[in-house]
Amino acid sequence: MGDTPFMNPVLHVVVYSISSFLFLFVVTKLMGKKQIAQLSFLDYVIGISLGSIAAEMATDPERPYYHFFIAMAIYLVLDISLTLLARKGALLKKIIRGRPLILMEQGKINYRNLMRSKLDINDLLALCRAKGYFDLRTVAYVIFETSGDVSILPTAEAAPARSVEVGGTPSSPALSKDVVVDGNVVDGALDQIGKTRAWLFAHLGVKDEKDVKSIALATYYDDTDELTVHDKSDPS
Repeated sequence: MGDTPFMNPVLHVVVYSISSFLFLFVVTKLMGKKQIAQLSFLDYVIGISLGSIAAEMATDPERPYYHFFIAMAIYLVLDISLTLLARKGALLKKIIRGRPLILMEQGKINYRNLMRSKLDINDLLALCRAKGYFDLRTVAYVIFETSGDVSILPTAEAAPARSVEVGGTPSSPALSKDVVVDGNVVDGALDQIGKTRAWLFAHLGVKDEKDVKSIALATYYDDTDELTVHDKSDPS
């Protein structure tokens, strides 16, 4: 193939689409197989960059085709080089790939790491629910992986089917109500449980809404009539 100014535009798209696809196939084989959930941010950026270059190659008849091949080859070399560098030591791997962050430690939210991960309380709750944990009392550790996924270690009491194994009757599940989220009182949740702000402030041991700003999350559990509080300070 070469610069073909007289090539039919439709034929150009067909030929160069197939060519870019085949080149991308070879590149991805050289980069190695990974599940989507295991991709790091760097892998994601390189992937969309390669796709963008391949798409432009298929539709841009003005530039020589080998310019696009060179660009994709450079991305391939950079990805392999960074992967090899990351294997040289823990410090290089931390710089290139990042490191996991502990978002919950011994049942308490690590608010500093939550902010470092660019997540908020609602994001944390959603990630836990996606893993099947609707009650934070059953969660001991939450680790935010470099892939963007989370790993969750349940508490010993939350081991699957334990009550059934010992012949007991499992309790009926019940949704909790988050009455304080990221330092803000959720009045709608208070209305649902039939409580007032005065009741909330009394149970939190604060005077007014200004003091609530230091609270990351406060959750009311109807089954035990308890209020679980996670401060923004690091868990001790």
